[in-house]
Amino acid sequence: MRKLFLPLLFIAMSYNALLAQVTDPTITSWIQNTTATGYAGIVSNCQLVQYATNNVYVSCTCIPGYSIGPWNNPNVASNQNFVYKITRHPQPETGTQTAVGMGHIGVLINGVSLFNVYDGYWWDTTTNNWNSTPSMTTHLWNRNALKYEYPSFDNCIGHPQQQGEYHHHVSPKCLYDQTDSTHHSPLIGYAFDGYPIYGAYGYATANNASSGIKRMKSSYVLQSASTRYLGPPVNSTYPLGNLCEDYVYTQGAGDLDASNGRLCVTPEYPNGTYAYFMTLDASLNPTFPYTFYGNYYGVVPTGNIGPNSGHQTVASTDTVQTYTPSTTGVEELKNQTLDFLVFPNPTNTMLHIFIQPIYSNDFTVELYDMMGRKIISKNNVHPTITESLDVSQVAAGNYVLKIFNSQFSSTKKITIGE
Repeated sequence: MRKLFLPLLFIAMSYNALLAQVTDPTITSWIQNTTATGYAGIVSNCQLVQYATNNVYVSCTCIPGYSIGPWNNPNVASNQNFVYKITRHPQPETGTQTAVGMGHIGVLINGVSLFNVYDGYWWDTTTNNWNSTPSMTTHLWNRNALKYEYPSFDNCIGHPQQQGEYHHHVSPKCLYDQTDSTHHSPLIGYAFDGYPIYGAYGYATANNASSGIKRMKSSYVLQSASTRYLGPPVNSTYPLGNLCEDYVYTQGAGDLDASNGRLCVTPEYPNGTYAYFMTLDASLNPTFPYTFYGNYYGVVPTGNIGPNSGHQTVASTDTVQTYTPSTTGVEELKNQTLDFLVFPNPTNTMLHIFIQPIYSNDFTVELYDMMGRKIISKNNVHPTITESLDVSQVAAGNYVLKIFNSQFSSTKKITIGE
């Protein structure tokens, strides 16, 4: 019995290790691609995901699979060749928390950077004017990026900075379906402390997945002050809301804490985790602080934040394996159905397609007329990313939309109006 037991134990341990690989969202959530190109012909999304016992290494260009641009600034998006290290075992910071600083503060599942609420300008009391010189000093008043940079955002609410790093400051509406208020929002990224980032909707009760769905509300409240201490005046040039410090965290005013997160259960973490949320109002407009803010909830490993960050190398203590979604977990996919949304339907301009989260990538979308003729085709469509088809030049009538890859195939009837 002993000779038989040891091999069986080894097989069980190996199976458990494989299962952990397949189901650990820190590994499986990234949208991988090595061939499809995005802006300026740059390979889009994430190119390589490597994992070890404690860390995941994500190689990405910072260019999404969805169309970006134009933006109203002189910067040009470029390949950033990032390698980010995300801890698989995030821990709360029990000492001094790390401030959420400038530049990238997290990375979305498509390899695009997430920036915080600041636009980089702070009120200089020595000149009574704005200053953009980087410093380690804590400033009393900082400009709100949404208020000052919104005119430069593209249709996906993003833009590149001076070094070509395309990024979002607010909920990335082209990455997931912001209009879906009936499901828990998908996991859309990771903060650099290793905790997940979700869209705007979570469970009504933090620790109960059966409690229904609600839009997560920030606990930051816009003040009604008539002056700003040692800051710019409150007037038509600098109205309340234009500066980040015009908002004050008020415990109990919303669902989230001062970092814009909470301890809760999620679809990917049914046993519970700390999670950040991207906040929107009832009209789907971003609400302050838009993403996580103030301080990271967890311990932040070195290398992802600060000057020249985002170019990690595999630690000497990490023996990595490569995660390949096309060959991992295929058996688990066989009994799943393809759930996707098409909106608006009918339409005569743009048709938006959103595939619900599933462990499979690289779908093809094809539009056929009722004679079976293919009208439009689009490759490299991925779950949780809203893809758009321009049907403004397609004749009015009924059509069939087909979505498929090597594991799935599904169709829906589409109506294009006058």
